[in-house]
Amino acid sequence: MIARSAQELRSEDTVLVGVGVPNLACNLAKRTHAPDLQMVYESGTVDSNPSKLPLSIGDPVLATDARSVVPMADGFGRYLQAGRIDVGFLGGAQIDSRGNINSTVIGDYDDPDVRLPGSGGACEIASNTHRTIVISPHSRRRFPEEVDFVTSPGYVGGRENRAELGLRGGPEAVVTDKAVMRFDEAGEMYVETVHPDSSREAVQDATGWDLQFADDVGETRPPSTDEIELVREELDPDGVYTGGE
Repeated sequence: MIARSAQELRSEDTVLVGVGVPNLACNLAKRTHAPDLQMVYESGTVDSNPSKLPLSIGDPVLATDARSVVPMADGFGRYLQAGRIDVGFLGGAQIDSRGNINSTVIGDYDDPDVRLPGSGGACEIASNTHRTIVISPHSRRRFPEEVDFVTSPGYVGGRENRAELGLRGGPEAVVTDKAVMRFDEAGEMYVETVHPDSSREAVQDATGWDLQFADDVGETRPPSTDEIELVREELDPDGVYTGGE
C-alpha cells in the first residue's frame, strides 16, 4: 500500500501530508522518483524534509529543512482553500462506491452504533485538493455501497454533481491491501489492478456492492527491493506502521 500510493505522486506535486502510512508514501516518493515533491504537513510546515519518522503531526522533526512554518489557519486558508495543494491523502471508517468517506458515525447520526472522531481537516482536503488518494484496508464493512454519513465528499451523486457543488478535483485512486481502484466517467469506482497476493474474487468478497472491473485488469506492481529497504531501514525502522515485517 505504501509503495503503490507513492507511485501516484509526481515530482512537481504539492501534497498535504498527515502521519502514518500517507507520510511514509510521500517520503518514499521523494526519496525515489519524485525528488522535488513539496510536502505540506497539516500542522503548518511547508516543503518539509523530516529527518526521521514523526511521532505525531505536532512533532518538531517536521520542521526539518522546511521552507517555512505557518499557523495551521494559514496552511488551510492560504494553501489548501486557495487551491495550491495538488494532492491529499485520506482514509476513513467507510468508503463507498463513489469515493465518499465516513469518519463521523456508524449507524444513524442521532442514535449511532459507533461515534467516530469526525472530520478534522478531511472534509477540507476532500473538497479543495485537485486529486485525492484514499488508503484503506479492504473489508466489506469498510466498503459499503453507501456510507452511513458523508464526512468527506467523493463524487457524491456523480462527477457532475460534485462540480455543481463547487468542489475541486475528486478522488483519483483508492489503494487497499488487495487492489487499486479508480473512478469512471460517472464517478463510479472500478478495479484497475489486483495485488499479486490477492484475486478478483477476494476483492469482490471484501466489497459491499457489485464492483466493476476494468476490461484489462492488471496485476499491481509489487514494491522493489530498494523501496522495501527504504521503508524498513530509513522511513520506519522501528516498524511503527509496518510492523517491522
